[in-house]
Amino acid sequence: MESMEIDGGKTPSKGVNAGEEEKEKTKPIVLLLMGVPGSGKSTFCDEVMRISSRLWARVCQDTINNGKAGTKIQCLSLAASALKDGKSVFIDRCNIDREQRADFLKLGGPQTEKHAVVLDLPAKLCISRSVKRTGHEGNLQGGRAAAVVNQMLSKKELPKLSEGFNRITFCHDERAVKEAVNVYGSLGPLDSLPSGCFGQKNSDTKIQQGIMKFLKKADPPGNTGSEPTQKFIPNEIPVKKGSVFQRTKMGQRPSDESVEKFEKRNEVDITSTSGAISADSIPTLAFPSISTADFQFNLEKASDIIVEKVEEFISRIGNARLVLVDLSHGSKILSLVKAKAAQKNIDSNKFFTFVGDITQLHSQGGLHCNVIANAANWRLKPGGGGVNAAIFSAAGSALEVATKERASSLRPGKCVIVPLPSSSPLFLREGVTHVIHVLGPNMNPLRPDCLKDDYIQGCRILREAYASLFEGFISIVKSHGVVSKLNCGKSDEGIPTNDDQKTKREAVYESDKNKKCKGSQQDLEQKSKDKKVSKAWSSWAQALYDVALHPDKHKNVVLEMSDDVLVMNDAYPKARQHLLVLARVDGLDSIADVSREHISLLKTMHAVGLKWVDKFLSEDKSLLFRLGYHSVPSMRQLHLHVISQDFNSIHLKNKKHWNSFNTPFFLDSVDVIKEVKEAGTVTLKDDKFLAMELRCHRCRSAHPNIPRLKSHISSCQAPFPAALLQNGRLVSSEGTS
Repeated sequence: MESMEIDGGKTPSKGVNAGEEEKEKTKPIVLLLMGVPGSGKSTFCDEVMRISSRLWARVCQDTINNGKAGTKIQCLSLAASALKDGKSVFIDRCNIDREQRADFLKLGGPQTEKHAVVLDLPAKLCISRSVKRTGHEGNLQGGRAAAVVNQMLSKKELPKLSEGFNRITFCHDERAVKEAVNVYGSLGPLDSLPSGCFGQKNSDTKIQQGIMKFLKKADPPGNTGSEPTQKFIPNEIPVKKGSVFQRTKMGQRPSDESVEKFEKRNEVDITSTSGAISADSIPTLAFPSISTADFQFNLEKASDIIVEKVEEFISRIGNARLVLVDLSHGSKILSLVKAKAAQKNIDSNKFFTFVGDITQLHSQGGLHCNVIANAANWRLKPGGGGVNAAIFSAAGSALEVATKERASSLRPGKCVIVPLPSSSPLFLREGVTHVIHVLGPNMNPLRPDCLKDDYIQGCRILREAYASLFEGFISIVKSHGVVSKLNCGKSDEGIPTNDDQKTKREAVYESDKNKKCKGSQQDLEQKSKDKKVSKAWSSWAQALYDVALHPDKHKNVVLEMSDDVLVMNDAYPKARQHLLVLARVDGLDSIADVSREHISLLKTMHAVGLKWVDKFLSEDKSLLFRLGYHSVPSMRQLHLHVISQDFNSIHLKNKKHWNSFNTPFFLDSVDVIKEVKEAGTVTLKDDKFLAMELRCHRCRSAHPNIPRLKSHISSCQAPFPAALLQNGRLVSSEGTS
């Protein structure tokens, strides 16, 4: 489509009409970029517009006046005009404080969504970029830029949903920025994003310091950031070169007039910072204070026990998190626990307090919790008041039914772990997969089994209750790695990422710590050449190995077995039919280990897979299948995936799940056999494919999230890409394609 530039953004030429009907369905977005100079606001706009199918207009105050700096009024006028034309709008200004943002949040009608992307990158990175750049649109570079950045960094005010935003995304590093670019770049004209705050650091995190921090020029004692700070413009600034920080001359000190001119244009008047809890999708247990509400347990004693047990268990949860939740902003238990945890120097990334409704932490507070704890009654029944009634109500009848299957009653100090059915509203809306019912001691004479102020007994029971709760959470996170659980299908999410994070195991939960990956791409390539390279697999990754070499211990999961191979169901299938064909050869940990001597084994595995495909197709001719290997599995023992292409499964939950089966990362069995026969080894695909945007495996259309993608593929009837229809990669009732 022919396009032209408007203030750095692309917009259709006047002869193009997108259609009034589609225009009415589209929900335009006003996206405010917030960040100091050098944080990458303009680059963000350019990258999104380069890949997006949505119509965007960039409103940049530095160039709005015929290529020169303009006014806020001009920005508002141009933004309003772009919205009227059906475009979404980037507000490319610093937008440092609430007052700057207020007028832009009034743009558009009720259908216009208001988003913010906060580029809160490290101070030294922004300063270095600003100093070194040339030809900046607003002529903000060199020493003058460093001065402005320094002042802004010490004063900024982070946005809040209460200002009128539907969605706020906080980016604290370049990886997060890339993810945000992909999110907005993949939005189609009719797509929308979930509301809430995403990626924000703990509210206790101190505001970044600017240039003065790096020169060890501390603020005067008592300076809180709310009062004007002394302007200090040094003659040189540390700039990173390689791994060494060097001093780079910045020229003469800029005049206060030049600094103030830029501040005036961007309306810099920041007085404070604020924050909330990060919404990172890592294993998280949200729990209320047990026994301190309806059960009237002493708050001081309860807070001591909470901190004591958190301190005891915090080292065992890896990168998972514990979050104490209360509905009230004036909660005394939260205040007590927060203060005592700080005194104990407990890691605030692993344990913190949060104000919010425990049944709406994700949708209302942006905090994603896989597991929530319920302060239950001994009957494990709905009703009563407080947390118990709220959780049963929010989870629907599915929780009550699932709880009955687990237990009919509960003793004080004990817990019951209940996997939440996927039909539960709490699962669908909040992403909660387990509820842990826990019962503490009762000090309320109006309730059963009152201890009558026997705090010796009461404290013992409360300690048992928290220990039981935290043990239960740990078991949920780790149980998928226990051999006896046979969670052999949990390899998809456990593949290394580009930023060298440890492997995340594919399960209901994701846990970075204690997850061992197969190493870097270079390591993998070396391993395929040198079979003497050894790899230490963590205990959870040994499940398939144990099944393949000791099948007599796992007869209940083995579907078929011979001297060479074994067949079993994937424990967490990603489609209606999903099998694993395991090689029963010691030393074949993954596809990287195979060579020409294993061609016969690969053919046998493929043939066994096809036999099971024929069985499935005799039962349902509408199915289509692919057979293949992951380039970098997280589970030890070579295994072939036999998977139907409907991808209709509650276990398909995130981008890695999808991309591990629908990008070049998935190596078709027929191609593997051919390559090993010709080259003697397999070319492994880079894990960058796991971070690709979500695209339909049929029509290749892009989608912003898994729910949207699932909705699309359930009805998509487009033909498969030509490459899949060749060389037997796709198997149907009519034979291989």
